[in-house]
Amino acid sequence: MNQFWENEYVHSAANFSVVILCMIVFLAIFELVTKYKNWEQIKNGNIAVAFATGGKIFGIANIFHYSINQHDSLFTMIGWGIFGFFLLLVGYFIFEFLTPKFKIDEEIEKDNRAVGFISMAISIGLSFVIGAGIS
Repeated sequence: MNQFWENEYVHSAANFSVVILCMIVFLAIFELVTKYKNWEQIKNGNIAVAFATGGKIFGIANIFHYSINQHDSLFTMIGWGIFGFFLLLVGYFIFEFLTPKFKIDEEIEKDNRAVGFISMAISIGLSFVIGAGIS
């Protein structure tokens, strides 16, 4: 059985499967903490929500990129990925806190593309910082 888990194809498929599952769970968590419904807004053509959601997807994937590169154990990789996601979520709340003149979620829901783009850039940028920290 040990040889099975040491096979690179099995290892890659396991990482891929786990990251897809984590991506679904983490996006569901983001859906719970935002005031708008991501996929409904994207279906309706809201570009700002697409930017923000795309940034979250990239950010989560990038965090797992670093976690996979640095950790051999599947469970260790998952643990660091979850920790990285938690930090990304904290970054989202800090972004909301640092903009007292307007509400990020409300602006993104109104298709304010500038706010959606900045949200995307923050998610992507933080994912590199988080990734470097979990390496």
